[in-house]
Amino acid sequence: MSLMSKLLTSSIIATLALSAEAFDIEKYVKNHVVKNKQVKVKSVDTLSTKKIPGSNDWNAYLVMVNLNYNGKDIKEPMTIFVDVKSGLATMGLINVKTGRDYQRTIKPNIPKDYYKEKNLIAGNKDAKYKVAIFSDPQCPFCIDFVPKVFKEFKETKADIALYYYHMPLLRLHPVAEPLTRIMEVLQKEGKMDQAMNVYNLKISAKETNEDIILKALKDQLKIEVSKEAISKQEIKDAVKQDMEAATKLMIRGTPTVYFDSEFDETRVKYKQYLK
Repeated sequence: MSLMSKLLTSSIIATLALSAEAFDIEKYVKNHVVKNKQVKVKSVDTLSTKKIPGSNDWNAYLVMVNLNYNGKDIKEPMTIFVDVKSGLATMGLINVKTGRDYQRTIKPNIPKDYYKEKNLIAGNKDAKYKVAIFSDPQCPFCIDFVPKVFKEFKETKADIALYYYHMPLLRLHPVAEPLTRIMEVLQKEGKMDQAMNVYNLKISAKETNEDIILKALKDQLKIEVSKEAISKQEIKDAVKQDMEAATKLMIRGTPTVYFDSEFDETRVKYKQYLK
């Protein structure tokens, strides 16, 4: 059970009768979501609201809850579904006809300022269409998926660009943290092929010794990056910036794909625009 599961109530909370006149989202979180008295809700920031497809009454509130637990500040993204007209709110909403889980599939759109030059790995920054991928180089599905997408974008002549964001899943793959810094150094040097080649590195997911990781990189892939380069604060900050972007977009798993700023649960919408 995760820390947040212990701090909060069950992920699926019973519907709650609301005032039909207004919905105070911060009050709802304090009174019905965070039950642990050791946890203080400092504030609740609404990132965006979205209509539920096919419904005139239900809206999804995409929020960032700022908590304090044992003196430590924690940011927890949440989706709260509200039908003010009927006076109902819940943390989970599923379409029983289609099986679509809106908790998993509704996310904020990517702001325009997220498309930074440092994240562009293929195509032109002025391209008509933009695809964004949040990935961990040790994620098994990413290993198969991301390099193939990169190859498609390198070979296409379509007016489309590919942006890449580091999202190391540290609890599952501690080795991904130094690997993402290695990739960031290579990206900064314009060595996009080498950065994507990091996905081919065979190494223990638990390895954190940078000397061992850099040696494996050199021995297996013939890629040389210095320990000094991956230790620079600007590199650490660049990776942190990507991870913070993922948090604000309420991304929890990899690979997560966006097409033209909207979350693409199929991960393949971009294919129809490739030539």
